[in-house]
Parts: sequence; C-alpha cells; structure tokens
Amino acid sequence: MTSPIIWGAAAIFIAAGAPEVQISKTIPGETKTMTVVVEGIEQATRSVTVKKEDGTYEIFNMPREIKRFDTLKVGDRITATYYDNVVLQLRPPGSKPTDSTSNSVKRADSGDAVTASHQRTITATIAAIDEKIPSITFTGPNGWKYTGKVQDRKALAQVKVGDKVDITWTEALIVSVSDAK
Repeated sequence: MTSPIIWGAAAIFIAAGAPEVQISKTIPGETKTMTVVVEGIEQATRSVTVKKEDGTYEIFNMPREIKRFDTLKVGDRITATYYDNVVLQLRPPGSKPTDSTSNSVKRADSGDAVTASHQRTITATIAAIDEKIPSITFTGPNGWKYTGKVQDRKALAQVKVGDKVDITWTEALIVSVSDAK
C-alpha cells in the first residue's frame, strides 16, 4: 500500500531542501471507502469472507471490539473506510535511530463500528543516489529497502548518501456493520 506513497514522498522530501535544515513533510494518502457483502463467517478465527463491489472476494479479520460480530450473518453489509499517509523527517546527524510501532482500536458505543489504526516509524538511511535515472534508495531495520524515482534532479543534489530520514506510516481503518438491504 505504501509503495506509491513513498515514491511521491521521496520526490517531495528531496525537493524540500538541504539536510542542514530541519525538514518535515507529510504526504497525505487517499481515503477509500468500500461496502461489501458478507458471504461467509468463520467464528473461531473471527474471519469474514466478503464480496466486494467489483465481484472479487476478500477475507476480513474482525477485531474483538466489534460487538456485532456474534450476530453477523451472510448478507449483512460491512462498510470500511481506509486512510493512510507518510511523514518524512530528516534526522540531525548523530541522533539515535527509531524503529517503533503503535496500534490502537476504538469501538463505537453501539458496538457496530470500530476504528483501528497502525503507525510505524523507522529511521532509514539514504543508501544510494543515482543521478542518471534519477532515483534514491533507502535502507532501514530488518533488511527493509526501498528505491524510487525522484522528479527534481537539482533537489537530488542537496542530499547525500548516509543522510538519515525518519519515515512514519500511519494507516487507519473504520469498519461498520449494518443490516443487509
């Protein structure tokens, strides 16, 4: 999900300025909403097989916070809204790297809807810059690696291999269950 966002984020981040300046850029993602119809339910694993509007099927794992899971039946409609964004921030030289994850789940009072969010922040290192393409490669913890094109060749010259960047991905999902119509 985040790959296209990182491509754009890398381009915008590099265009932001020189590494001596504190740089922080938020790259908003798209908000996507879909309504699906329940086709199958696995109580033991809290998995729900759904049919999407385009006719394809997907399996949702329903958080325990959704009270209505126990009353869910084939034919019910589930609405899910997904949003994500990426924030890049140049780290000062010599600062300690970050690798953190946080999760949150909040249930509506009715129990019919839940909001779940996930956020991960890593410190990545600019591992390579290719001015011919132009592109940039980031590496991070646990073997993470990403290479993406950069649109502004002049901006690419303002960063160097070895610069550290905090990359924070935030994903949020709102899921609600309603009676079939």
